[in-house]
Amino acid sequence: MQSETPSGRTLTLILLSASLATFMSALDGTIVNIALPTISASFDLTTSSVAWVSTIYLLVMAGCLLIIGKVSDVVGFKKIFLIGFILFTIGSFTCGFLPDFTGQFSTLLASRVLQALGGAMMTVIAPAMLSYYLPGDRRAKGMSLVVLFAAVGMALGPTLGGYLTEYLSWHWIFFINVPIGIFAVLLGYAAIPKSAAATTSLKGFDSIGAVLVFIGLAALLFAFSEGVSLGWTSAPVLISIVLAVLGLGGFLWRELHYTDPLLDLSLFKSRSFIVLNVVFALLFFTFAGANYLLPFYLEHVHDYSVSFSGLIITAMSVGMMITGILAGLIYAKLKGKIRYLVMTGVALIAAGFFLLTHLTPVTGLGVIISALALIGLGLGLTTTPLTTLIMNAAPASKQGMVSSLTGLERFAPMTIGVAVYNIIFMHGIMTAVRNSGITEKPPGDIAAAILSHGFDLAFVVSVILAVVLFLLCIFIREDPAAGE
Repeated sequence: MQSETPSGRTLTLILLSASLATFMSALDGTIVNIALPTISASFDLTTSSVAWVSTIYLLVMAGCLLIIGKVSDVVGFKKIFLIGFILFTIGSFTCGFLPDFTGQFSTLLASRVLQALGGAMMTVIAPAMLSYYLPGDRRAKGMSLVVLFAAVGMALGPTLGGYLTEYLSWHWIFFINVPIGIFAVLLGYAAIPKSAAATTSLKGFDSIGAVLVFIGLAALLFAFSEGVSLGWTSAPVLISIVLAVLGLGGFLWRELHYTDPLLDLSLFKSRSFIVLNVVFALLFFTFAGANYLLPFYLEHVHDYSVSFSGLIITAMSVGMMITGILAGLIYAKLKGKIRYLVMTGVALIAAGFFLLTHLTPVTGLGVIISALALIGLGLGLTTTPLTTLIMNAAPASKQGMVSSLTGLERFAPMTIGVAVYNIIFMHGIMTAVRNSGITEKPPGDIAAAILSHGFDLAFVVSVILAVVLFLLCIFIREDPAAGE
């Protein structure tokens, strides 16, 4: 099935629709966490209990991405886009309304499940829709717009969430999605063309594979997200690890033998396709390190306020905005040499992490902002071309499938990265003060100089990973999709 090529006003509206989906997904990923202490106080919950507001969203998103990617290839992008935004909008409204109306925290969690289903659809549909409707020479520019909106959403989330929670109430971090969601549904209904008739149907849908991948991914991310708090040898975490191995192992075996798989593993016969996906996933794994650890450094070592720390970290998002657009503009001019663009981005990321390996209690704000800006500039230069190359390597009939794969490769590595970087961070502290007992105290009570050892080790690991990524980029090839 060849891609359609709308032109003029229709194409602009499709771009806006996809960008809105990306913006809302990125915004929701950063706006909620800042309100968790307030939600905890409202329902008199422990920290671990209120964390389920984020955890349940994460588990549902992870489990649904590949399933939705396959479904979108069959039923069409327009239906998935509209259903996704409708579910996300209804879920957002009930997140803000039902908890106080019923007086039950459980209704907030149930609403987050509904919101996550819609969010998974939005995450899948944006790159798939652009890759399907845009001609090859314009895809990178479209992807760069998506990167820009994602960066804006990431940057705006903590600040906007803080203001809404402080001056209105935590309910408004969800209510704010409602008018945007209604607008997006109306826009998508008017702008997105109906997909051509699918060559396959959901009659042979791999329901067993869907169950296996949902259980496997949800169990894997639960183990990593809860391993530190529950203990890596606790029964829930060990059971989750076993379920993850059985679920994901069974899923891979199923996909190799099923005639119409959720994930076509034959795509990975291309060495370049494997390299592209590995680089893409590891980039977001390392990004999670800076995004997770820097607030602790700024707040506990430099004693900056939460709002000022959030403002400093937006330097990363600003960098992504600048080079995300630039990468889209020059992509077509670098045909055959795009790996050099990615390598330049990875080099900038490595330089940023190298600066962060020198964090001390007296490190100047200029060094920190420069490091974050370099990481952001590098992410902008790499995300657009990598996404475009991965999508270009798949035939039009599998754009939803591959788009869901890129969504998973952003989402899961960041979640796992937070857990891994936390382990590295604590190991660095224990190495510095072994047997002193200081690591049993809360972060705010640990001497700033000792904390710095943990940050140093974590960012040294990031530099090493960046060097590995740079070497992997040498093997990137611009392979066209089979049959296109």
